[in-house]
Amino acid sequence: MTLRWSPTSPYVRKVMMVVIERGLEDRVERVSTDPWSVDTDLTADNPLGKVPALTLEDGTTLFDSPVVAEYLDSLGDRAPLFPPACPARWTALRLQAIADGICDAAILRRLEANRPDGEKSAGWMERQRKAVARSLDLLEAEAALLEGEDSIGTLAVLAALGYLDLRFGHEDWREGRPALAAWFAGQAGRDSLLRTAPPA
Repeated sequence: MTLRWSPTSPYVRKVMMVVIERGLEDRVERVSTDPWSVDTDLTADNPLGKVPALTLEDGTTLFDSPVVAEYLDSLGDRAPLFPPACPARWTALRLQAIADGICDAAILRRLEANRPDGEKSAGWMERQRKAVARSLDLLEAEAALLEGEDSIGTLAVLAALGYLDLRFGHEDWREGRPALAAWFAGQAGRDSLLRTAPPA
């Protein structure tokens, strides 16, 4: 299998954490891909032009990250990260959805900030900032859900918080969220998190 990969994408990081956690590194070949390059051939694998995209042995390509992560999880021989039954499954998927939503909003905000002067929308950026803040507040209120068994939800939250540190490190998301901050700090030595850290 080949995985379209970018070192700073939080969605790719989540998928690579699944690869590591499920013991699949020898089965997944990473292909470095810049989805923003005008010369990219990524759209041949994913018409949406996004990473990650996973091409299987039969030529089928899977996207986006929730689908790729669940497929990879189905191949591993360790405890599944996608729980097979309710209510644990819905808790995990809900956590993944809020974490992916944090990444969506943070990326939209960053893209808007990088537009030329005169084309930026302060209102749009503030809308995305507030979406992230509300989502973090939800995770703080429900931090107990992050404890216990690992799941795709906990991995997704780790990737999202790591992305905020990478791109918005000057805005400390930990302030006023002690339970979430403590959980994240407790995960700092996790092998899959350390090995997927984006370049500084």
